[in-house]
Amino acid sequence: MARLFSVFSLRNLLVLSLALNVSLILRVLYEKESGVISGLSLDNKREALRTDSMPSEAHATQREHLSMPSSSSSSSTVDSNGRDRVINLDHGDPTMYERYWQQTGEKSTILIPGWQSMSYFSDAGSLCWFLEPEFAKEIIRLHKVVGNAVTEDRYIVVGTGSTQLYQAVLYALSPLDALEPLSVVSAAPYYSSYPLITDCLKSGLYKWAGDAQSFNKEGPYIELVTSPNNPDGYVRQSVVNKSGGILVHDLAYYWPQYSPIAAAADHDIMLFTVSKSTGHAGMRIGWALVKDEEVAKKMVKYVELNTIGVSKDSQLRAAKVLQVVTDGCKYPTSKEGSLFDFAAHLMEERWKLLRAAVRQSGLFTLPEFPHGSCRFLNISFAPRPERLSTIHLRQSMQVDETAE
Repeated sequence: MARLFSVFSLRNLLVLSLALNVSLILRVLYEKESGVISGLSLDNKREALRTDSMPSEAHATQREHLSMPSSSSSSSTVDSNGRDRVINLDHGDPTMYERYWQQTGEKSTILIPGWQSMSYFSDAGSLCWFLEPEFAKEIIRLHKVVGNAVTEDRYIVVGTGSTQLYQAVLYALSPLDALEPLSVVSAAPYYSSYPLITDCLKSGLYKWAGDAQSFNKEGPYIELVTSPNNPDGYVRQSVVNKSGGILVHDLAYYWPQYSPIAAAADHDIMLFTVSKSTGHAGMRIGWALVKDEEVAKKMVKYVELNTIGVSKDSQLRAAKVLQVVTDGCKYPTSKEGSLFDFAAHLMEERWKLLRAAVRQSGLFTLPEFPHGSCRFLNISFAPRPERLSTIHLRQSMQVDETAE
């Protein structure tokens, strides 16, 4: 067995680590359903591991199937409708905030008449002419209440999620007369889609250049700083110590349910999205706070060329959602407090369960994040990232050399 481990690559160990960890977490969930473990506060009314009304053909191409572990002949491997339970390892889906939004009822509901929002233009005189004024107002209100970003002297650019905004930033920052593509880097581990999104158009303006920590090429470059980082949750700063660089800050997770709000971020380009702040991934809405007017204009031009603006319906709904969030922070009416109170408690409970499962296994380690003081929640806590890639096999794990 020891000789077998010696030929394993690092990738083999990481894949094995992920597989074993998922199995352990599923075992915890199963034992809770059997009444063995109490205190599991994930929303039992929603079965996060089920797939309802999903065509069977899609299972083979879109899902990784994992049977629920069982030590008996119970029906724990199927849901109430007799379907196999699965866990999606391809991507996350932030429906964990659904219960909060169900409780808001009509407060978060919006009616859009058929005649409304028919024009291409939202505000023809504005730099971002397709940005709904109501949405812009609610963005500013929310940031001021939470205190996570400076909005004064900034231009707001709306996009179809932060992905389109990221592409708009690359377009805006790349010189049209450069002799070679502009290098784009980010410190590893970085969001797995960054390289794919950067190179998908095979643009001659820019190209993915890998890990910022090992980047040593001369000339201008773009460094993506994701803080808190996706996927490991750590607070990040720029790492390339060279002149000629332009920083883009992806702050999708800089909200109090994930990380302490230490101060209002004050950077030249900051990206946000409703999918991470409120859980409404299906709206496909994100926004950028941009200091330089010319950069903002070029970003608007990219969105114009790409999709001729952004859905007004989505913006109006997003404005209503952000209004409810901000009002809930100022004047909480629910016993669970604001959305951020609810979400912070939910993330805390999930991390407790994950740490308990890892601790019981004895096979893995989890990162120990330093505590930080949160100006919004008025407490000190360690970051609670939504995603995590730093679960490792213990190096001190004993291997029986006589085992076959």
